[in-house]
Amino acid sequence: MQSLKQKSEVIPRNPGCYIMKDKNGVVIYVGKAEVLRNRVRSYFIGSHDTKTQTLVTQIEDFEYILTSSNIEALILEMNLIKKYEPKYNVMLKDDKSYPYLKITNEKHPRLIKTRQVKKDGGRYFGPYPNALAANETKKLLDRLYPLRKCRTLPDRVCLYYHIGQCLAPCEFPVSQEKNEALVNDIQRFLNNGHHEVRAELAEKMHAASEELNFERAKEMRDQIEHIDAVMQKQKMMATDGTNRDVFAYAYDKGWMCVQVFFVRQGKLIERDVSLFPFYQTPEEDFLTFVGQFYWDDNHLKPKEIIVPPSDSAAYMREMLGIKVLEPKRGQKKELLELATKNAEAALKERFDLIERDEARTVRAVEKLGEVLDIDPPYRIEAFDNSNIQGTNPVSAMVVFADGKPYKKDYRKYRVKDVQGPDDYASMKEVIRRRYLRLLREEAPLPDLVLVDGGQGQLSAAISVLQDELNLPLPVAGMAKDDKHKTSQLLFGEYANPVRLPRDSHEFHLLQRIQDEVHRFAISFHRQTRSKSAFSSVLDDVPGIGEKRKRKLLRHFGSMKKMKEASLEDFRQASIPDQVARAVMEKLQEK
Repeated sequence: MQSLKQKSEVIPRNPGCYIMKDKNGVVIYVGKAEVLRNRVRSYFIGSHDTKTQTLVTQIEDFEYILTSSNIEALILEMNLIKKYEPKYNVMLKDDKSYPYLKITNEKHPRLIKTRQVKKDGGRYFGPYPNALAANETKKLLDRLYPLRKCRTLPDRVCLYYHIGQCLAPCEFPVSQEKNEALVNDIQRFLNNGHHEVRAELAEKMHAASEELNFERAKEMRDQIEHIDAVMQKQKMMATDGTNRDVFAYAYDKGWMCVQVFFVRQGKLIERDVSLFPFYQTPEEDFLTFVGQFYWDDNHLKPKEIIVPPSDSAAYMREMLGIKVLEPKRGQKKELLELATKNAEAALKERFDLIERDEARTVRAVEKLGEVLDIDPPYRIEAFDNSNIQGTNPVSAMVVFADGKPYKKDYRKYRVKDVQGPDDYASMKEVIRRRYLRLLREEAPLPDLVLVDGGQGQLSAAISVLQDELNLPLPVAGMAKDDKHKTSQLLFGEYANPVRLPRDSHEFHLLQRIQDEVHRFAISFHRQTRSKSAFSSVLDDVPGIGEKRKRKLLRHFGSMKKMKEASLEDFRQASIPDQVARAVMEKLQEK
């Protein structure tokens, strides 16, 4: 810590970004500052709250990059976060995307639903609060405006043409002017023009009624009712019909909650809630959040955004290239206050959950490190073997980072070099393959290795890591009782039992790890055994090679479904009749 403090005291007093690294050289945090020296130095002097102290204890080194302005530092920060994905930075998850409606940029355009906004010439509308709202709106527009429906033009007209929802460019010429007229009508409707469309339909309905064309009048009436049903489900929040996003935030005890209200065509259709720890000033981290929100088209930019009054609004305007408002009065100020009130409420409600979650995860990890007398095992890799009487032996590895499953790094292994049900040899093989690879790739090593089993499995893992690879990694075994539940932790070369209270968070953490690695191994073994059984039945069938085995497995999915299949089902899988009959006969024998 003293050396890092000394290094920070010679940093220039310029704006820029700093990059924090752990003992393995992995980037764990990226930040920006107007005065780099002051900001970086603050991490290594004085006291910090628990979450910041957790970050600081893992910093082994840092780098910095100077910029010529604060806006450059902000843009650089977002690029570095995207590149390194540091675990202590705010990361916007892909699964927080919302559905949009899109008019495609094609000769014969289509109206489709999508969750990805791309710079492909298409025209996007939304976001919608959920898939149901997007689907209902699309269904309504399909009834009103018959754009092409098929992804690729078929050889003949389809059902959509017969029900009046497609002009069938596959069969009949459709002019560019006609397509443009439909596109313009859809755009007008989605840009708050549904009132005009409704009025036009009402006029046509009355005209048809006067002409005694009651069937046509009923059709117009149904469309009007459908517009009312779809468009009146959303709450009115503004009268000007402008598309805008409203950002507000609240912070306390080192945590921040950001609420984003999506207002489309004057209606509040959805909100986005993000809760995260912050390590810079609240205003700086809020600015970073807004930048990330629209970075790389994560979300479609509206006509304007509303933010709380701050010194950052100018940076947002320059960075985003859209109108940024800081309302002082009126309806927009009320909307901002409503978002702020929601942020404060969400932050208050979540504190108990956060503290409970920390106790179960990060604090449990730190306590486990104290009990084992090792550094806090923030990254744990756990192994389990699975086989039935030696058949299809497999192994699996799960990773827990900061006490939570990190599924991105889960791994499956087919045991290759072991004959028969030798659990210890299987453990040796998998441990050897895993850590030889990490050494070759110079990848970060875990803080603790766990193996499912007792002294035998523990000794097998230690013999590979320490005797063969010369890796002094802490290794522990998770022993089970006669009910196959976690009973105790065995640690070190002599498999010494470690006392852990059964009601402690660290014991429950071990239970979660053991259950997860066992589940992952068993599911992989079932999958492997199923594929093996599927293949073995087909081994002696003439005309069935590896390629057709894979094709049949993909098509039918299981032996049961293939046994129940007809000759036509096999034809759909592109299997010749003669070969299909041979497979069916073989299955009946089995």
